[in-house]
Amino acid sequence: MTVNGRKVSGECEDRTLLVHFLRDNLHLTGTHVGCDTSQCGACVVHLDGKAIKSCTMLAVQASGSDVTTIEGIANGQDLNPVQTAFKEHHGLQCGFCTPGMIMTITDMINRHGSDLDEETVREELDGNICRCTGYHNIVKAALDAASKMGTPQQVAAE
Repeated sequence: MTVNGRKVSGECEDRTLLVHFLRDNLHLTGTHVGCDTSQCGACVVHLDGKAIKSCTMLAVQASGSDVTTIEGIANGQDLNPVQTAFKEHHGLQCGFCTPGMIMTITDMINRHGSDLDEETVREELDGNICRCTGYHNIVKAALDAASKMGTPQQVAAE
């Protein structure tokens, strides 16, 4: 598979979940394991450009795919617009859910662009649990990033 733009390979048991392969084999620990039941969204990554919960997929199922983790969305030292918006709007407290939230919101923006609205953000974040913030600043960050990233067609082309 390709992870964050780099071809990788490795051996693992057939039952190894993608989240564990990323964390244990590739040492990409920004993808968190929260609930082990696909309820919390802490493990969200992008698989072939779409947000997925990496605790629901076997690593071998991702063979040949393009995987992007939270470590792969910044451009060097320049944060991704969603990361910047989280920083500016204080969309995090403890930070445990933050990588999954950012990956989910990035996928939303890729699909909706600047048309993203509060109702959609709240509805589509349903699978991501935050126990600290109450979501208000997370929603503000999502909408701010969406307004800066363009229309869905522009976002998809980038």
